[in-house]
Amino acid sequence: MLLSGQDDGAIERAAQALAAGELVAFPTETVYGLGARADDDRAVAAIFARKGRPADHPLIVHVLDRADAQAFSSGLGDAAGRLIDAFWPGPLTIIVPRAPGMAEAAATGQNSIGLRCPAHPVARALLAAARRLGVPGVAAPSANRFGRISPTRAQHVVDEFSESGADLLVLDGGDCEVGIESTIVDCTARVPALLRPGQIARQRIEAVLGQPLAARDADSPRASGTLEAHYAPRAKLRLMPGAMLNTALQMLGDSTLKLAVYSRTVPLPSGSRLTRRAMPDAPDQAAHELFATLRELDGQGVDLIWVEEPPADAAWDGVRDRLARAAAA
Repeated sequence: MLLSGQDDGAIERAAQALAAGELVAFPTETVYGLGARADDDRAVAAIFARKGRPADHPLIVHVLDRADAQAFSSGLGDAAGRLIDAFWPGPLTIIVPRAPGMAEAAATGQNSIGLRCPAHPVARALLAAARRLGVPGVAAPSANRFGRISPTRAQHVVDEFSESGADLLVLDGGDCEVGIESTIVDCTARVPALLRPGQIARQRIEAVLGQPLAARDADSPRASGTLEAHYAPRAKLRLMPGAMLNTALQMLGDSTLKLAVYSRTVPLPSGSRLTRRAMPDAPDQAAHELFATLRELDGQGVDLIWVEEPPADAAWDGVRDRLARAAAA
């Protein structure tokens, strides 16, 4: 059921549903989330069932402020505290030691927990209303079938769960501003590590911490959205350098392939009847429209999507990460 996120009554209804252990889809500045109260393991289990999500792939808990974050953690520590001060509310998730007995299902049994404080006004209104009803935080992965394209519009969520989601409350907060999931930093180790790139670039985080970030390694906690294959359209996606893409298009000739091209610099050959979407030159704009574009091309029934690799500079890390995982599916 689609509800307006601008309606106070709809916010209250959604908060009551969360308090009762039901699922609610809601907007954040990154993507739409499929939420349940994080302190109710039975409610959290319903997220895994609805998404078809592996039982060992942890969820991020969304909180309203630092005080709520402290309730889920056995100790935030200096690094996490600095990142909270610099980037919350915003598209940054911190991995911290989990408080015993808190959000065990959301953490899939790990002794760490991912916490985020969203900036989207509808998400914040929902978290505030839910807190008044005794909900300390909301566990929420992206509101889509596991491994598929994340939703950045309310209608994406409705379409995703059209067969099984007639009872799902979906708060409509418009298009998500950022468009890709949050940056994730592991703050449980001596040297914080970048587990997933996002809009907040590595350099900004390192400047706040006063030290370089470590790379993800075998001892890093499991974290949301870090599987090799993820974010995939139904069509097969292939990621390739611009020169290779251009050569491949020239070699197609009069092929009848149901092919779409998503590129910054490579045009379609003269007279081509293939579908092309232009990737923006600005990385933030490319991130904003990435998932919506892939969903649009899927909706046109193409079999293949050829994508030009984004530039190699750090500003494109989040977009490059999502495309690489989509291509690996």
